Amino acid sequence: MIYGAISGMVNSLKDPYTVFLDPEDSKKFLEDASGRFEGVGMEVGIRKGTLQVISPIKGTPADQAGLRAGDKILKIDDKTTIEMSIDEAVSYIRGPKGTTVTLTIFRDEWEKTNDFTITRDLIEVPSVEWELKDIGDNKKTAYIKLYQFSEVAGLDFSQVVQEILASPSQTIILDLRNNPGGYLEVAQDISGWFLERGKIVAIEDEGRGKDKIEYKAKGNSRLVNYPLVVLINEGSASGAEILAGALRDNREVKLIGEKSYGKGSVQHLENLSGGSSLKVTVAKWLTPKGASIHEVGLEPDIKVELTQKDFEEKKDPQLDKAIEIVKELR
Repeated sequence: MIYGAISGMVNSLKDPYTVFLDPEDSKKFLEDASGRFEGVGMEVGIRKGTLQVISPIKGTPADQAGLRAGDKILKIDDKTTIEMSIDEAVSYIRGPKGTTVTLTIFRDEWEKTNDFTITRDLIEVPSVEWELKDIGDNKKTAYIKLYQFSEVAGLDFSQVVQEILASPSQTIILDLRNNPGGYLEVAQDISGWFLERGKIVAIEDEGRGKDKIEYKAKGNSRLVNYPLVVLINEGSASGAEILAGALRDNREVKLIGEKSYGKGSVQHLENLSGGSSLKVTVAKWLTPKGASIHEVGLEPDIKVELTQKDFEEKKDPQLDKAIEIVKELR
């Protein structure tokens, strides 16, 4: 009864990111942060009152089923998602490995909904991968795919940096597509590899006449002299938008792809008795130049859409454009 009363009070705020987590949901939240859980493998959010896919995770059942960032989830099994909170949706979508869940999906380019029946599995979310790409004219670029800002992402990224520094790469393509975010501190840490120490990464604005808090780069700036471009799409949210915005504002880095998700609010986690917790929105964050992207997103400097046909034929015109641009940077 107490948990129900608290949930009711929190839900009355009409903020999809302020939620009460009972002990079971708190455990799931911590599992998500660690990057290992059982489910279908995707981040979900609420935009304009509609539950939708923020990003499917590469190689997971959601990704293999063909779900895409921006897909609207209208039903989970036989339950309508109208007025369903994010955490309710997650609790229905998640489940033991080997069981199934059916999602009724609508995509803007479709005329009607489609059902996706997906078998749950053990999800182990990677944090970062990279490869050396030959881009012609005896030039090579480091292509970095940053999946999320999990607990281990900072350490994993530092290892990637050492490998890049030892490689013949002359430029960098940073792929933040379908990166749903994670810990602000990890985004700040990774920003420090690309920015001069002391440069502003993000600004926390609590409003109500309170002083703004500046988060600054603290790293050793080992990648600051590498020309780079950044890939974003509708699945780039939260920490991914912080990093992309910081690189554009401080280094005039070009953003290529599609408009980002627009999750620009800051949540603090308060641990309560009995294993429950409260995740509450306390502020909005701004880019270094003071722009808010909450429910607006970051507009790319070079817009390149990824169509359903591209997706089906495994083509990537966004990455192709990034390679084209990065070749001209050195």
